Amino acid sequence: MILLRDGRLATAFDHASRSYDALVAANPGYHAHLRRSVRRLGLPHRGEGLRVLDLGCGTGASTAALAAVLPGARIVGVDASAGMLERAAAKAWTDRVTFLRAPAEALDGAGVRGPFDAVFAAYLLRNVADPDAVLTTVRRLLSPGGRLGVHEYTLGGRRSDRLVWNLVSRGIVQPAAGALGDGELYRHLRRSVLEFDTAGRFAARLRAAGFDAVRALPMPGWQTGITHTFVGRRPRTGSGPGR
Repeated sequence: MILLRDGRLATAFDHASRSYDALVAANPGYHAHLRRSVRRLGLPHRGEGLRVLDLGCGTGASTAALAAVLPGARIVGVDASAGMLERAAAKAWTDRVTFLRAPAEALDGAGVRGPFDAVFAAYLLRNVADPDAVLTTVRRLLSPGGRLGVHEYTLGGRRSDRLVWNLVSRGIVQPAAGALGDGELYRHLRRSVLEFDTAGRFAARLRAAGFDAVRALPMPGWQTGITHTFVGRRPRTGSGPGR
């Protein structure tokens, strides 16, 4: 199948927003894994005085993870899907959390302004048409020394990783999503993982985009080899992408 991109993908997420939280809640460890990835950013003092961008916040699961681990931070959640963002904004938040609608590729036009002390992107970068352009924007929005955390389905490269991903997607997720009328979106999501970078290639992509101190850290349990946290940093000096 052809992967969904841009407006078609945002529309598919709009439709899926009504049942998205219920589907992800059926994934063992989903919310705990997001909190683990936030902790791996290593931000100090529970985020006190920091400004954090939640890029691709969806219905707010990643926002909730950030708010739980970094209660002192000011968090800006951004998503391209109006439906997902409506669900996120309707939840109970402190006044430290705000939301804006914008595609990751057009943050300037929506008034997303840096600098941020950290950017967190969960399940986003494999779904954008040009991940390198988004990473360039993220690097620019970060303050020198600012940290990037990416929580993503990126296979480890073994045949068994692909096998497990296909079994879970085809055997559990897609039938449930199809019954809710969201089969096209979840077929896209399965393929998007298979066609995206392996964990090693994505770490190399981050380095090429100008991030240093890059690490790829696996999740525990059945998602080992399937889901990883990537952490990197905008250098404090002026080295550019690819240097």
